[in-house]
Amino acid sequence: MNASHSKESLKQCSILGELRQKGMQRLASLSGLLTVFLGLAHVAHAQWQTQSITLKPGWNAVYLHVDASHYGVADVTPAPIDEIWLWNRIRSGDRFMSDPASPSPSQDWASWNRIPLASDTLGTLIGNAAYLVRNSSGSDYEWTVKGKPLPPTVPSYGWTSRGVNLIGFSTPENNPPTFSEFLSPVQRLASGGEFYRYDDGDQDVKPSRFDAFFNTVQVHRGQAYWVRHEGEFNRYFGAFEVVLQSPSGIDFGSSRSQSSLRIRNATSAELTVTLTLEPSEAAPAGETAITGEVPLLLRGALNPSDLTYGSENFASARQVTLKPRGERGSEIEVILGVNRSVLTGNPSDLYAGILRLTDALGYSQVDLPVTAHPSSSSGLWVGSAVVNQVRHALKTYEKDEEGNVVLNSNGRYVVTSTKTDLGSVARPFNLRLIVHKGNTAMNLLQRVYHGLNTAQAEVVAIKESFLDATQLASARRISSSHFPFSEGNAGWPLGGSFAQGGSVTATVPLGHGDYESNPFLHGFHPDHDNLDATFEADEPQGTESYTVQRAITLSFSDPGTDFASLVSGGNQMIGEYGETITFKGLAEESFEIDTAGGFALRRISHIDTLTTQ
Repeated sequence: MNASHSKESLKQCSILGELRQKGMQRLASLSGLLTVFLGLAHVAHAQWQTQSITLKPGWNAVYLHVDASHYGVADVTPAPIDEIWLWNRIRSGDRFMSDPASPSPSQDWASWNRIPLASDTLGTLIGNAAYLVRNSSGSDYEWTVKGKPLPPTVPSYGWTSRGVNLIGFSTPENNPPTFSEFLSPVQRLASGGEFYRYDDGDQDVKPSRFDAFFNTVQVHRGQAYWVRHEGEFNRYFGAFEVVLQSPSGIDFGSSRSQSSLRIRNATSAELTVTLTLEPSEAAPAGETAITGEVPLLLRGALNPSDLTYGSENFASARQVTLKPRGERGSEIEVILGVNRSVLTGNPSDLYAGILRLTDALGYSQVDLPVTAHPSSSSGLWVGSAVVNQVRHALKTYEKDEEGNVVLNSNGRYVVTSTKTDLGSVARPFNLRLIVHKGNTAMNLLQRVYHGLNTAQAEVVAIKESFLDATQLASARRISSSHFPFSEGNAGWPLGGSFAQGGSVTATVPLGHGDYESNPFLHGFHPDHDNLDATFEADEPQGTESYTVQRAITLSFSDPGTDFASLVSGGNQMIGEYGETITFKGLAEESFEIDTAGGFALRRISHIDTLTTQ
């Protein structure tokens, strides 16, 4: 590489000093990209981590791995720091190649000064971004920034192939690798790139080139470096790459059961990656307090005997091994879940932690934020019960020596035993179940309507008339034909504990004169119309029809030990179905039939209000 080329690169890297020397004004407005950065980084609930950075006297290139946009710059910047400039990498990339001496300050940089200037535009410190920071004291200063750890994919983590880059790397905090070690998997970057740093602080913002000293210079976490490598797209930022479902981290919310991430090997040898769950620091003043650590689970191997997956908690570190880059097995999908059977509390409680990924080479440290809230069982649940057992009522009668049935003094058969256990049926019978769980009440329903009302709000209602008539095409009606129909559709109250290990019960009455639903009634035979011979008066219970009373119990299963059972409590409930059907006749006469089976309910809406009027 010729000397003029190196001088031009150095000139490009010292652009902030040129701006100051020429007296250019600071930024008038921050680009739309920065607005996107802030929107991605700032979330309502998060975990917290403190990043410590040693600032030399003068200018320092800093890379923040945490987002501190919950406060203004002045709130997290102590007195020794009097000036901060944010590098806008994407907008600056092309421009440096065409005219490095005349960049547009309104697009390349955002700035903050301790003595406020009208042109200052840097209001907060975002994460995954590079800054130039000036320490005005005459000695080293340890700058601590408390913020939300961000994955190295937020908001944009890449090297431009044109122009210069001011970037940092997710290396370990302790014993970081040298540049020679760190770049060994991609020799083309080490041999064909230009690297500059601020090694001892600099008063005129002119970094020094150091790629000739890769064997001794360490890749420090939190330090930013000027890098240029023309004409080649680069995705290498460490020994492994992490691909997330969400760029903001792993958030289970109050209902999600699992999340996945993919880990890719960037080296040419087999690589072991260790996953460790670290606790979050306490939340700053004004932010949501953290209740505890997330009970995170790692999905294990498939059990071929019952086709369930095992689970491993993070009481100790977990490891995955990746095959060399390009080979089958060099990329592994890791399935994580939250153990909702032990995640207790209110849905507003915040559980948080940091999933740290490190490699056996000691090249990379990636911190992923993990959050979860306890589940609320409120909402609309729909499922079915499978009745596959009925209680026997088989009597054994006494017989004499000749095999004849013995009669007692009243002329009745003598019963010696009665078989009353549950037995299987010839063919199982499916029963649809509709349950709405509110904050204060639970109801078993015959039908329900789910759609938009006239205010275009999503509702769960007991009547179609509560929905917007013009939006019925997108609404749905769910009904259960085995429950008695009524115009009011008020349903039947459920009592008990709607939770794993709990049970709920409801009583569904069916009057002996209910023409719409009682199976003993029909209008085509005078012996089954519940009317007397003159067709003018109703017959009493038991004369032509029976009152039917159904006592239904849903007993929720305790969570199993497999992965799916532990993580699915937020949206799926299974258990044992039990029902006692009582037929009431004349006077006090009655007869009972017990049925049993299993059931499964799945939540299809989180709306906790049942619209009834």
